[in-house]
Amino acid sequence: MSPPALLRGVDLAAFSVALVARLRAGGVTVSASGPTAFVAAMRDLVPSSRTQLYWAARLTLVNRVEDLTAFDAVFEAVFADAVLPVDPVALKAQRGATAASVPAARRDEMGPESDGLPWTTRPPSLRAAGAAGDATAIPDVLPSRIVARDEEPFDSFDAADLRLIGTWLERSAARWPTRRSMRTDPDRHGKRIDLRATMRAARTTGWEPVHLARTRPRRPRRRLVLVCDVSRSMQPYAGIYLHLMRATALRQDGFRPEVFAFSTTLTRLTPVMAHRSPEVALARANAKVVDRYGGTHLGRSIAELLAPPHGSALRGAVVVVASDGWDSDPPEVLDHSLERLKRRAAHLVWLNPRAGARDFQPLAGSMAVALPYCEVFLPAHSLTGLRDLFDALERL
Repeated sequence: MSPPALLRGVDLAAFSVALVARLRAGGVTVSASGPTAFVAAMRDLVPSSRTQLYWAARLTLVNRVEDLTAFDAVFEAVFADAVLPVDPVALKAQRGATAASVPAARRDEMGPESDGLPWTTRPPSLRAAGAAGDATAIPDVLPSRIVARDEEPFDSFDAADLRLIGTWLERSAARWPTRRSMRTDPDRHGKRIDLRATMRAARTTGWEPVHLARTRPRRPRRRLVLVCDVSRSMQPYAGIYLHLMRATALRQDGFRPEVFAFSTTLTRLTPVMAHRSPEVALARANAKVVDRYGGTHLGRSIAELLAPPHGSALRGAVVVVASDGWDSDPPEVLDHSLERLKRRAAHLVWLNPRAGARDFQPLAGSMAVALPYCEVFLPAHSLTGLRDLFDALERL
């Protein structure tokens, strides 16, 4: 039998091994005989469309129903918006044609061109998730058993799961907030013309400005300051927030956020959390924060953050405070501290895991005082909440 027309000239064994490696990285459990069965299916079925290739891969590589969502996400990420990148001949032949049909995993019902495979082989809950288009947001490094719990609060995860989520946070490069600078960078598509550079280039063309040098405003990253409450009331969520702080502290490229933790006093953790090993970083952080899981002095700790030597780090920064708002100090202390902080920082983001409850109300006095100063107020108590946090940072 001739090679499949969809993959003409492609080594099917190498193609199968590469796809299986991508699926396993995405959390799909593929058996040892999966690649061989997938190659045999491609030789026997001879898929001529992406839909047929999808079903050949799904029927041979997926063994558990809980892996279907992750499989759809990986398959869509590999083959979305393309005929098939590994087949330049087919890509050139179909460049002017319409895009390949969406895989059957994205359809709500089977049409006449559906290759005769029943849609009822997929549970309704997973079908709804695929139709909503949420599969593209599934991270590649998280197992499907964790991805399926993206709405569960972090207090239901064990330490091993939190370490996996911490690894995802390291690889999920957050889109940090930026600010517009008075300086500019060269950009051939910029709207502003650089007169000096244009006239300097005109020296080689008889002083005729043949080429216009354009620029765009430089947008450097804003400074990011993270403050985490590690008191007893925040104990179920302190672990994941420490992982978040460590993931941000590992960011290099000339940009390292400032990381602090507080219970009764403020402790700077920036150099401690920058360790490459999460176990070592968290162990050192626990050893340095001697007052963890004790009382809470929220207003006093924010005032300490504003004082030297940390106060200069807040100028023009985005301050992220992770706390449930319970405080032993009077609310007036926090009110005065946040008023000073807003005059110095650019934005204030507050993460309160208690806000994820449907019946949440800011009944704590300090939380009610802090709300008017917050530009972004999020629960960030689940994987979905962390994605919302990254989106909020990008909008800022």
